[in-house]
Amino acid sequence: MTGDLKTRRENGLWLDDVRLNLGAVALHFNAAFASGAITAVIGPSGAGKSTLLNLVAGFETPDRGKILFRRQDLTDLPAARRPVSLIFQDNNLFAHLDLATNIGLGIDPALRLSAEDRAAVSEALAQVGLGGYERRKPGTLSGGEKQRAAFARALVRRRPILLLDEPFAALDPGLRNEMGDLLLALRQKADATVLLVTHNPDDVTRLADEIAFVHQGSLDHLLARDQFIAMRDVPELQGFLGNA
Repeated sequence: MTGDLKTRRENGLWLDDVRLNLGAVALHFNAAFASGAITAVIGPSGAGKSTLLNLVAGFETPDRGKILFRRQDLTDLPAARRPVSLIFQDNNLFAHLDLATNIGLGIDPALRLSAEDRAAVSEALAQVGLGGYERRKPGTLSGGEKQRAAFARALVRRRPILLLDEPFAALDPGLRNEMGDLLLALRQKADATVLLVTHNPDDVTRLADEIAFVHQGSLDHLLARDQFIAMRDVPELQGFLGNA
């Protein structure tokens, strides 16, 4: 991540006093995520990490507060019109469709694809190491190949915000490292602002520029990785990192 951090925050993703009540659970997020940074979102299960992503994606609507990106208000935009791509653990690939079609859905859900669009699909597959896989069905792929296909779909969408909800959780350590390398490469290529929900300390120390700690429905800390890891007065954090 390069450039002045203050400017990158101002031009990044800002949750401005966002509040949401889900039943008896009250959530509050007030934070600015730097443009072009990978922010690891960590915290206990049920703390509100996935809800944070859902708010940014437009799947949840805040009761109050605003969500801004590059100083533009996204709060009332429907999910389909937000500058967001998502990658989840389960890949969301349609088993009956080949990879070219699965990835083409990221460009146009109605699959009205031009020759340029189809070329972009093939280029994205090549970029993630799946060149020539256009006609392959998801059922013929390994777990790592399915995750690569999900990254390819995010590539063709060309959205400046990338949200990942434990995308490597089902992968073995070797594939996890491989997918991490791919994420770093894609972030650099697209200059994307990335929020990565993870429970894995290796993802934090290896991939993140910054770390956001979510606890009991609130984003309690957002700091540069090295500053965050050096903190000694947050027992929940040190337990996560294995430094307690």
